[in-house]
Amino acid sequence: MSSEVEVRDRLAASQAPGLAAPVAILFDLDGTLVDSERANVESVVLACRALGVDLDEEERRFIVGHSWNEIHTRIAAKTGLTIGMDALIARAVDEKRALLAASGHHALPAAVETVTRLARRSALAIASGASRVEVRDAIEGIGIASLFRVVVGAEDYARGKPAPDPYLLAMERLGVREQARRCVVIEDATPGILSGRAAGARVIGVRAGNFVGYDLSPADVVVDTLAEVTDELCASLVA
Repeated sequence: MSSEVEVRDRLAASQAPGLAAPVAILFDLDGTLVDSERANVESVVLACRALGVDLDEEERRFIVGHSWNEIHTRIAAKTGLTIGMDALIARAVDEKRALLAASGHHALPAAVETVTRLARRSALAIASGASRVEVRDAIEGIGIASLFRVVVGAEDYARGKPAPDPYLLAMERLGVREQARRCVVIEDATPGILSGRAAGARVIGVRAGNFVGYDLSPADVVVDTLAEVTDELCASLVA
């Protein structure tokens, strides 16, 4: 991860005369940086099935775009599952690792290049509904872990997206919470977009990983792939 000195240098650069880079850019993970939503759903399905619970189509869809907090609460309420969230996460992580053992993690189009470029001018964070272990597996798997100063996972907050908590916590840990209007959130699902907006940030919706067809219209800007998240676009959002 970047050092505190490097983060301060980037923050100073973003505020220098003539530059309008966001002080921070905060990413969702699944469906935004990595093509992992299908594996996520399948891993939860398999973990629950091993405990004697089969998830219906509505429950499977709910997994996409929501955090473990809400996923576990919903499954427990609807099925009577008594296992705790941490234990269910551990089972699902094992299932996901088995699913991805052969193929590995796949970055979505232009994800690696875009993150690398944006890290030169803004502090970066991930605020995900996945567990910290899942986030680390994914960003290490596609080679971008060192570019993020802060990683927030489902264990770090009580309320997941669309509540603002994940993004507010990421901003706080970056030291930019008071500058939320100069932060940009990048998301692929409606709950995450609403979370970013509620946290006070500007939001970019990305279609590439949105395989369930979430409405991205609440975002300030919608793009097809991360390749369209240019320095100029980011600057225009925080100007």
